[in-house]
Amino acid sequence: MSDPDTESYSTSPAWSDVTPLPTNPGGPNPLAAIAYAPAYEEAMSYLRALMAANEHSTRALELTEDVIEQNPAHYTVWLYRASVLFGIDADLRAELEWVSDVARAHQKNYQIWNHRMMIVEKLGSPEGEREFVEEMFALDGKNYHVWSYRQWLVRRFGLWGERERGFVEGMVERDVRNNSAWNYRWFLVNGRESEGVPGVKDEGVKREEVEYAASAVAKAPQNPSPWNYLRGVVRASGGGLGELKGLASEYADLTRPGGVRSSHALDLLADILADEDKNKAGEALDALASTYDPIRKNYWEYRKGLLGLPAASVA
Repeated sequence: MSDPDTESYSTSPAWSDVTPLPTNPGGPNPLAAIAYAPAYEEAMSYLRALMAANEHSTRALELTEDVIEQNPAHYTVWLYRASVLFGIDADLRAELEWVSDVARAHQKNYQIWNHRMMIVEKLGSPEGEREFVEEMFALDGKNYHVWSYRQWLVRRFGLWGERERGFVEGMVERDVRNNSAWNYRWFLVNGRESEGVPGVKDEGVKREEVEYAASAVAKAPQNPSPWNYLRGVVRASGGGLGELKGLASEYADLTRPGGVRSSHALDLLADILADEDKNKAGEALDALASTYDPIRKNYWEYRKGLLGLPAASVA
């Protein structure tokens, strides 16, 4: 009833049996009372009354919809709505259609996705969910809440497989700098260790992931995501960063003009050289501080200090 042209709760016969519970803003002289819109304050006062009575009814469901339309971030209202839905054995497929519309209008709202998770859990089926997630990614491919929800779907319903691998590869191809997509690939590869699936600890899987990340580096050498992924793959497999020396050197060669195409490769090379030749590692860190990443000069000098080397004189 948030529409000003509709009848208010206080004048509606359907609500005449309810005694509203108004907000208590902190006594008669509150220090900082929130200036709620009158329609919202009225709706909430009736909702508080229904919640106090733990009423599960069609009108309670309609009231939660009204409140959510006015304030979609109200977590308690979402929880109450779920309890009402389950209490009256409502049509949960219809609920998914409704919450999809809310999600399209409020893409970054966590409560929507928590509610959706509860509904899908109750249904016991992921039917149509991956398609809807992909619709949401078309609007924003880096929406954290949607990525988290996709992970939950995969874990809950065992959706590991080629479709998910193809999906995430498509997301990386669309935007190789999408760190969320890289994190999701890591989840797919390494998220089943508790089930005995070794991930990158398997030599074949490790080799495949290194090759995949290296091909992404070739497309955008200054993109940190595949470099971070490579570090993670090697460390999780039990190997050493030295395994990546050849690749890092390909993009960070200080011996020739224009040989450094990636500050991230040079950073990786400095880490590798720290165990092989501290002076050469220091040269790499000096180059980062002076030329390739001077905005973090103090950090590179700090790294050099950890090696026991004096800071370079950098203008």
